[in-house]
Formats: sequence, structure tokens, C-alpha cells
Amino acid sequence: MAVGVRQALAFGLLALSLPVWAAKKVDLDYHVRLLPQSDQAEVRLTLAQGSAVRSLDFDLGDGSHYSDFKADGQWQLTPGKQARGVWRPTADKASLTYRVRISHGRKSGRFDTRMTPNWALMRGDDLVPAAKLDQQDGIELVSRLEFELPTGWKSVETAWPRIGKNKFRIDNVSRLFDRPTGWMLAGHLGSRRTRLGETEVTVASPQGQGMRRMDVLTLLTFVWPQVQAVFPRHPSKLLIVGANDPMWRGNSAAHESIYLNARLPLVSESGSSALVRELAQVFGRINDSQRSDWISEGFAEYYAIELVRRAGGMSDERYESLHSKLVKDSQKVSTLRGEQINPAQVAKAVVLLQELDREIRLKTRNKRSLDDVLRGAMHLESVDTRAFVQLAESVIGESSKVLDTGLLQ
Repeated sequence: MAVGVRQALAFGLLALSLPVWAAKKVDLDYHVRLLPQSDQAEVRLTLAQGSAVRSLDFDLGDGSHYSDFKADGQWQLTPGKQARGVWRPTADKASLTYRVRISHGRKSGRFDTRMTPNWALMRGDDLVPAAKLDQQDGIELVSRLEFELPTGWKSVETAWPRIGKNKFRIDNVSRLFDRPTGWMLAGHLGSRRTRLGETEVTVASPQGQGMRRMDVLTLLTFVWPQVQAVFPRHPSKLLIVGANDPMWRGNSAAHESIYLNARLPLVSESGSSALVRELAQVFGRINDSQRSDWISEGFAEYYAIELVRRAGGMSDERYESLHSKLVKDSQKVSTLRGEQINPAQVAKAVVLLQELDREIRLKTRNKRSLDDVLRGAMHLESVDTRAFVQLAESVIGESSKVLDTGLLQ
């Protein structure tokens, strides 16, 4: 074969092996200006090249938290109980601006999120609502978030990597539309930081809220080796925020972040830990479907007990006492199925998972455990009851007597 032909053939093969296109990067910048005097944030989305996006179709909930929309291009608002807003940007640089109310109250008079003259505790999910993105092929949006703080406010914390004083990089590989999700806190703050394994941990709260930041870090340091042993993926950054009354007296996990009420104990009288439960939610990221909420809720509560126990923070007597309480609290439960399950059903789910763990260890001669089922569930995009049973039985190597129950019908 002639040299020229060989070279042409080689170049042809090389061209075939290379990608047909490299994604074109287009900047998407989020600018958030906090306005405590009106309990609002002004949010501006700016696309460096509007033609990269055909449309963004936002889910605005009941629409009551959002107002004052201004857009470069077309903006179509559909009001109602399930309000939507569709933005079709102009071809060049294009912005969408709106206002969002920060404080969300409950019927009890407490707040899920709150803004005061000195601080704001909020969720990124509310600042930029979920949206369906229709973009041009071959485009990759590069997203950043920047806060403009009121005069005198010192700092802002999010669970995203910091790239400037009040600026963060937003990159979520599991979503096409990168938006700033998770808990966020701004204002006059007190914070403590440490590195645990591969994770940068920040515990922050507004000053004067009685948040036991060092207690939180100490408990995390204590259980962290057990967390690392169970969960295969670890976030690069974890943010824990807290505040006192009148904030909601509960705890909640979001993207790489956890909210704790500063008044509640880190370990309850029964011995389980709300902090460790939310940690299991953040690390596990299990999406359940088909009325199978018992799976993620059961796993989280199971590991809230188990991780403290494995770390040496719970005696065998305390564990047996807690198990007896779970059995008693859940004795009237006849089904675990449902979109949202009550505390008695969660207790029943934990008892079921404890029995399943014993069955797995017995039948595999201690070579496998419920940890293997958890890791399998983490690899699935979503898991329902049927898939969970199949997963558990694949770990056991035969059918499960524990899961052959009317509770899962």
C-alpha cells in the first residue's frame, strides 16, 4: 500500500475515533440580592448566549412565593395551584429577573425558612425553582451563583464549592439544569470547620442562636469512620446549618446539607441520632418510587441507630431496649406502603430491616449484610418495593423469608 494511502487511511480512522463534536460551554450566572426589609431575594439568571436555550419551563408551586418577573425574550406565566412559567430567551445575552419571598411559615407558627434583619436561612431549591430545560444540542451550561449581601452582613454559606468571597460553582452531574439547591445561610454567622475523610465539613448558624457547633463536629468525627465504611460515595463538601425557635423543631436533609433545630438534642433519649439520620439521607441519596417511601425512611432511621452502635456509642442493653421500643411502637402497623409514611411505619420498617440484616448474615455466613443491599439501592436511579426485594434476594442468593410479608403488599 502506498505511503500516501496509508496516511490517509490512518487519518480517517483517527477522525472516526474522535468525538464528532466537543460541547460548547455557555455561562449561566445566578445573582441573588438579599432584601431583608421586604423578606425577599431578587434573583437574576443571565445566559451569556440566549440562543443556547430554547426554553426553561419552571415549576412555581402555587405561585404565591414568586413575583415581579422581567425577561429578555418571551415570558409566559400560567397561574393556578400548579403554576408554571416558561422563559424563551433572546438570542444574545439574556436575563430573567424575579423576586422570591424567603420566610415560609407553618400552621404551628414556626418557620421552615426565615429572613430577619440580621440573617437569612433558606433553601436554594426555593431561590431557583425546578425547571425543564430544552437546550440546543452540543451545549454545556457552566453555572455559578453569586450573592449580594445587605450592608453589614458578613458572609454566606452554601454546600457548593466556593470560587470567590460570595461566589460558588454549581455543578450537578445528575441534572441537565444546574441550579443552586440545598440549605443556605447568610448574615452575621458563627461557624466551625473541619475535614473528615474526603469531605470539608462546615457547621454554621446565626450568632446568638445557641447552636452547639462543636458538639455537632464531635459527634460527626466520632461516627465518620463508620459512615465511610458503609457509604461508597462521599460529598466533597457538607454544610450543616441550625437556628433556634421560632424555626421548625425538626431536622431536614437537602443537597449535601442538613438543617438542625438548635434546641433539639443530637442524640435522643432512646439513643438514635437525628443528625446521623439526616447524614444517612445525604450520603445514601436513595430515590424511592411506587409508594415505597418506607425504603429511604427506613434505611435512614436504621443507620441512625446502627452507625452510633458500630462506633461504640450504644451498649448492647441500650440497643435491645431501643429495639423493644420500636417493636412496641409499630405493633399496630399492617402495611409499609404509602407516598408518605408515619412514625409508626418508620419504626416497623426499621424492625423489618433489622430482621433482614440478621437473615442475610445467617444465610451468607456473615459474608454479606444489609450494607450490601443499601449499596445496591444507591446504584439504582429509583427503587420500589419489588426492586428492593429482588436486590435483597440477590444478596442472600435465595428467597427471603423476612420479606415474604403482607407489610409489603
